[in-house]
Amino acid sequence: MTTPPGFKRRTLVKALAAGSLIPLLGSNLIGCSDGSDNSFTLNSVPADFNHGVASGDPLTDRVILWTRVTPTAAEGPVQVAWQLASDADFANIVAEGSGATSADVDYTVKVDAEGLNAGSTYYYRFKTGDKTSPTGKTRTLPQGAVAAASFAVVSCSNYPAGFFNVYREVANQDVDAVLHLGDYLYEYSADGYASERAEELGRVVEPANEIISLSDYRTRYAQYHRDEDLQAAHAAHPFIVVWDDHEIANDSWQNGAQNHNPDTEGSFADRRLAAIQAWHEWLPVRPPTTMDDIIYRRLQYGDLLDLLMLDTRHVGRNEQLDYPDFATGGIIDVPAVRAAMADGSRTILGGEQLSWLRDHLSTSSARWQVLGQQVLMSRYHIPSPLLEALDPGLSPELDLAKGTAALLAAVAAKGKAPEDRTPEEQALLDSAIPYNLDAWDGYEFERDAVLAYAQQLDSKLVVLAGDTHNAWTAQMTTPDGNIAGVEFGCTSVSSPGFDGPGLLGPGNAGAFGPLVTDLIDDLRYAGLVGRGYLHLVFTADNVTATHRFVTTIDSREYSENVAAAKSFVVNRSDMLLS
Repeated sequence: MTTPPGFKRRTLVKALAAGSLIPLLGSNLIGCSDGSDNSFTLNSVPADFNHGVASGDPLTDRVILWTRVTPTAAEGPVQVAWQLASDADFANIVAEGSGATSADVDYTVKVDAEGLNAGSTYYYRFKTGDKTSPTGKTRTLPQGAVAAASFAVVSCSNYPAGFFNVYREVANQDVDAVLHLGDYLYEYSADGYASERAEELGRVVEPANEIISLSDYRTRYAQYHRDEDLQAAHAAHPFIVVWDDHEIANDSWQNGAQNHNPDTEGSFADRRLAAIQAWHEWLPVRPPTTMDDIIYRRLQYGDLLDLLMLDTRHVGRNEQLDYPDFATGGIIDVPAVRAAMADGSRTILGGEQLSWLRDHLSTSSARWQVLGQQVLMSRYHIPSPLLEALDPGLSPELDLAKGTAALLAAVAAKGKAPEDRTPEEQALLDSAIPYNLDAWDGYEFERDAVLAYAQQLDSKLVVLAGDTHNAWTAQMTTPDGNIAGVEFGCTSVSSPGFDGPGLLGPGNAGAFGPLVTDLIDDLRYAGLVGRGYLHLVFTADNVTATHRFVTTIDSREYSENVAAAKSFVVNRSDMLLS
């Protein structure tokens, strides 16, 4: 793994350790108690709990607890106490402690509550002065024989794009954990991406500028965490979180981003360091304790599944390919694209993380191997004329008429036997290239190697992805056609997908979904309309995945869009989608 210029993990760890992020508050495991509240009283600078509570990164014997206090008087250290109980009334307190937080960590609070029982539900709360936080509910990982595990999978929560009704819906579900696959927030300014209705909805971002500095990122996280629906989801379930690009800047890679201009915005390494520090402060993740700590990690749900959370964005990714670099007059040089995609030196994981993944796949004895990561892994190839009509990087305006014609022609050709196709129809199909070079499709050699390795191991591979703002289900295969697993891509919490303004719009997106599914070999479902989440239930013999949607994000009055839900079942015996 190459460390980018200007980015030193030692600096990051030193900065985080200086704020005593972990352990921040001391703990005292007290087993059973009489429910007295004597130890839960302390004098402190007056402060409020305006940002809710959260938990995350559960293990079999511990879990991260999080909150943030807002001083209401003089600045300075704030004393905070915490309690963990086996019941919602806190009659049986099993652990507690206290300590201080300060401006060094933006008054955030973290506890690594240890010595807990595996597979158990706990309740927690914080107190400072005479103020008590809301109560949160969390759960440790099970161990040994595990019959079932369930998850809500979310990504892409854009504050100005609409209300976080999806988070409210997730809060009401009975799941073991929430997997957040990135784009927890967005970096844009108040007049930036997906902000057309922000003022009308009362959701104009803070600060108004594009966030670049540590103070900027902290302010934006604080605004997100004041959202009542996000607070509800965090309080209801432990979160297992990875970052994607917008936690720093759009289309990030190891040493830069599409949405970063060093001439006007300074060093990308400095910006990334600020963004990562704020991410660690504001999310319920286990902070770095050594120079080698990184966000890819394994969480084991007993003998049922190994959850491998990856970083396909920052730790090792080479810069993305870009279609305008391969186009003349809006026409893509397909052979040149394919040659660049096949470059065996290009990586999305980095060598160190790739070795880590291979090692964990090869040693896993769980029934399922699950990759929680950011971008689509399957092949999503479409004919180049369709891409040329719909890629905004190649033309200032989408040519929907041309794109629709190309899509219909390709689907018609696909439906014919090869010997019945005209040369023009076959040429159209043969021009297929990835629709999204920012995904694993842009790192074809490494993707194919990972899938081939998993297939050789007979891994029961389930890949989860976010990023696209649309819902996907695909049967993953190796280049020679062997089944390598399945992929489920969740839609967004609020960011617009293909149904959004300036893209296809709801009508065209609804029509394109089934056609694209017919066109792409491994694709089984393309849900191009609606915001929602992915619900997963694992058992020893199958996994059931359901794409769920809400009726609207334009109002807090919503319901589950039951008619739009789409479910799939995968049997472990053959790994086929049905």
